Amino acid sequence: MEHVNPSKALFKGAMILAIAGLVTKVLSAFYRIPFQNIVGDTGFYIYQQVYPFYAIAVAFSTTGFPVVISKLYAEQKEKSRLLLFVSFLYLQLFGLICFTLLYCSAGPLAQFMGDRHLSVIIKVVSFVFLTSPVISVLRGYYQGTGDMIPTALSQVGEQSIRVLTIMILAYLFMQKGFSLYITGGGAMFGSITGSIVSFVILFTFLWKRKEWKVIAPEKGMIKRNLPDVKQLVKELTFQGFTIALSGMLMVFMQLADSLNLYSLLTESGIDKELAKSLKGIYDRGQPLIQLGTVAAASISLSLVPLITRERLSARRELLQQKIQSALKVSIVIGIGASAGLWAVITPTNIMLFKDASGSDVLGVLSFVILFTSLIAAVTGIMQGLGNLTAPALAAVSVFPIKYMFNMVLIPVLGMMGAAVSSLLALFAVSVFLFIRLKRIVNISLRFLNITILAALVMVVFLKGYLYLIESLMHLLVSARLRAAVEALSAVGLGGILFLWAVIKGRVFDVEELALFPLGSKIIYFIKRKERDDE
Repeated sequence: MEHVNPSKALFKGAMILAIAGLVTKVLSAFYRIPFQNIVGDTGFYIYQQVYPFYAIAVAFSTTGFPVVISKLYAEQKEKSRLLLFVSFLYLQLFGLICFTLLYCSAGPLAQFMGDRHLSVIIKVVSFVFLTSPVISVLRGYYQGTGDMIPTALSQVGEQSIRVLTIMILAYLFMQKGFSLYITGGGAMFGSITGSIVSFVILFTFLWKRKEWKVIAPEKGMIKRNLPDVKQLVKELTFQGFTIALSGMLMVFMQLADSLNLYSLLTESGIDKELAKSLKGIYDRGQPLIQLGTVAAASISLSLVPLITRERLSARRELLQQKIQSALKVSIVIGIGASAGLWAVITPTNIMLFKDASGSDVLGVLSFVILFTSLIAAVTGIMQGLGNLTAPALAAVSVFPIKYMFNMVLIPVLGMMGAAVSSLLALFAVSVFLFIRLKRIVNISLRFLNITILAALVMVVFLKGYLYLIESLMHLLVSARLRAAVEALSAVGLGGILFLWAVIKGRVFDVEELALFPLGSKIIYFIKRKERDDE
């Protein structure tokens, strides 16, 4: 195999994570909507209560250890057998510990969450930790060689089969009249089928290409290289955990809600069944937030190789420019998406989830998109600059902050308290990361005035438009169809108006517009208009 330059391997590894992350985020967001329609709000609550444990395993096997293994493989190719074998043993031990802890503590954990029926579903999820180690090693190996096809196919295949399993089993179990908890367990079984398919895809590449001989361990290899083994374990621990934790911000937010939101509602006097339904309504915000942050997340993930390349080339001015541009694009997208979703939340809620329940709470949660877009951008920038500790620290810290704000605000404000606590926790993390970034590079926020003005213009227009179209479409029999027409047309018109306003206000130059989805087409139309005006 040809030699892979370390920085080039890191560049390609980050790009494949960006592509895979984008695809899996879209799939992960979209399947939740029909799933909620099938199982209802209470069924959605059951699934979302346990989902964070699965998401933690995915973070380690997708965005954590494979990237580190690929980087170490590219840098230490002469010790590739040792690296892969040590990585496998290390991750297998880590996975076994996680499985044992989660499986054995499923009962007490479910009791702590306030719903003992969740214990079986938690046990189902725990098995994912047994399959993720070998997947992580194989993905890391292929990314280290510069071959991204096996990794890409395994990630997309895993998510596709998982989603397919969830939808089929949820539909069949509901048709058969099984309980919502059994249906939730069937949905979580998708995490196991997905990971099995991912392993099969990766192993097929290994078997077809007869690469097992290249990576197979040698007898006595560990004893002969004890100092190297210790160093590898140290690097796997630090870099693997910091990169994985950096991408788990929203997972920790969901985990905090899983652990105390439902129990706080019941302790404040709300009936258990009603509290489950309310938590399920609150969880409608997750796919909306995910869809809203897809663009910003894809941009931030692609920042790592771009900024790494400029940093390694020591071109300080270009590095500063790329950081400023990336931050600007992410914040503008976050402001536009948050304000736009807030303005159209009621018809969007009806369109996607059948009714308008919790629209006020979901409207507040819309602004989570702004903070997650900012945090994703700053995290990508700092990782590109080689700073792994601050993003990981920020992501971990969001859990206790969110948990404590929940305890204070939910007894007073109910579900709205949970939404407000999310914003407060993310605001605190955003401030921390922004201060850390300002110490490294000079950042300008002069574009905010025009952006906020553009968002206000969009909101006023959307509110007026929805009022007008509602009065014109009252003859439509289906409220859901009416809501779909209102929401989709409003999103399209609002997005165009907001983009026109920020471009007209010269918030972006041509290079920055290229970072937008469909940015090349926007640039083409601008240049054509400039030629027509001449």
